[in-house]
Amino acid sequence: MSRPDLTDDAKVAQYRAELRAVGRNQRLAGFALVILGAVAVWGSGSVGGAGPMLQWIGYGALAFGWALMLGAIFMRTRYHRRRMAEMD
Repeated sequence: MSRPDLTDDAKVAQYRAELRAVGRNQRLAGFALVILGAVAVWGSGSVGGAGPMLQWIGYGALAFGWALMLGAIFMRTRYHRRRMAEMD
């Protein structure tokens, strides 16, 4: 990888777009799991006997979704640090 060229606004915008692309699939999957988990936990009170099972599935989806999102943020931060270290 070569160091990013941040001399003008267009190149900064290009680098920001590059950073947004790092871990995008993990962030989107994590966000979807968090939303689905929250809906499952919220709706578990109205499904009768399957409520406790649905609630635990919802909590699991919430936990896994947040783990995916945090992992994607970690990947993006590590990528950015490596790219900026090349400037020195």
